[in-house]
Amino acid sequence: MAGPLGGMIYHTGLAERIRYIMRDSFHCRILCAVSLFVLVCVGQPCAYAQEAVLVSKDEAMPQTPALNTRGQEKAVTAGKEEKGYSFEYELDPYYTNASIIVNLTDQPIPDAGTKPEFQIYRDLFLSSYIPRYLVVEAAVFPMPVAGVAARSNANDVYRGAKVSDNLNLIKAVTAGFEEPYALSFFMGNVVSFTSPGEKHRSGNFGYMGYLVSIGDQHIKDNRLIKDSSVELEWKIKGDRKFPTHTLSWSFRVGEKLHSNRDIKDVIYIALRRSFVDYEGSPDTFFKNAGFEYIFDMDNRTLKPVRHYFTVDKKWPYNEKKIAFSMAVGFIWEGALKYTGVLEDRENRDNFQIILRPNLQF
Repeated sequence: MAGPLGGMIYHTGLAERIRYIMRDSFHCRILCAVSLFVLVCVGQPCAYAQEAVLVSKDEAMPQTPALNTRGQEKAVTAGKEEKGYSFEYELDPYYTNASIIVNLTDQPIPDAGTKPEFQIYRDLFLSSYIPRYLVVEAAVFPMPVAGVAARSNANDVYRGAKVSDNLNLIKAVTAGFEEPYALSFFMGNVVSFTSPGEKHRSGNFGYMGYLVSIGDQHIKDNRLIKDSSVELEWKIKGDRKFPTHTLSWSFRVGEKLHSNRDIKDVIYIALRRSFVDYEGSPDTFFKNAGFEYIFDMDNRTLKPVRHYFTVDKKWPYNEKKIAFSMAVGFIWEGALKYTGVLEDRENRDNFQIILRPNLQF
């Protein structure tokens, strides 16, 4: 296991490795396609144009370092916020978690209300130099765990789900997460989101700061592999759930280190954004859509190790405030991701199609 950000610190051929990536037509096409999709999706005014109209002059003018103090007038979680902590949880087939937010100051969590999306990014960034909150989160990934269980306990069914070398239906639905669970420690700043006239909803928070995640298992092809891993990252993440729409985002960069020498240590860039408009037309693709992209590179040579890319379309049901979504995409893994007993016998790159249905509340 290399030292923290070891590959980034000791690497001496950064420019040459970037040229290597751009010369490779496969990786260049993926990066160009992802960049174009991100620009079009994030650039759509629909995600925050309605919010901008609701922003008052008081909200537009930060009253504390980059964050609105409206949250000082109301506790995020009655009773618990006064004690300096609050509990939160989220239930999802792919990412279920419970966390405790510990306030390191005597100020309540600020409330950003209906601020425009990019103003939230700016405010969190300008205030992130002094961490004010500690968040401890335990997460489990149910669908990836179900994929491991299917291969371990119903191998005949698992093999019967193989359509081609690049598509196993069980793997397509459960792929994406490289561990079954994780424990994370976040230090940074937190902001809550509450629409006018509503009480705060669980999970309605934005975060920016530094994260350390640990785990003791690795998932490869729906099989568990013993591996103690550590992730070190900087991230900005948020979920804003209002009656009219839901906006989620996550932008992060970091390094993942493995104790298992047969698994490559990587640095990565990850982008995710999702928007649901319960009052708009579902026929407008970018108004009810999302994407996720992760690019892993060898932490010493910066050679591409893994591309993960999905796009999703959502069909909202306004009366129940739920949305059905279907994500499609792929995972490409280079032959150098695994070595030793884990490497591909023919030293081939691995390509897997992703199909991910979900129900968003």
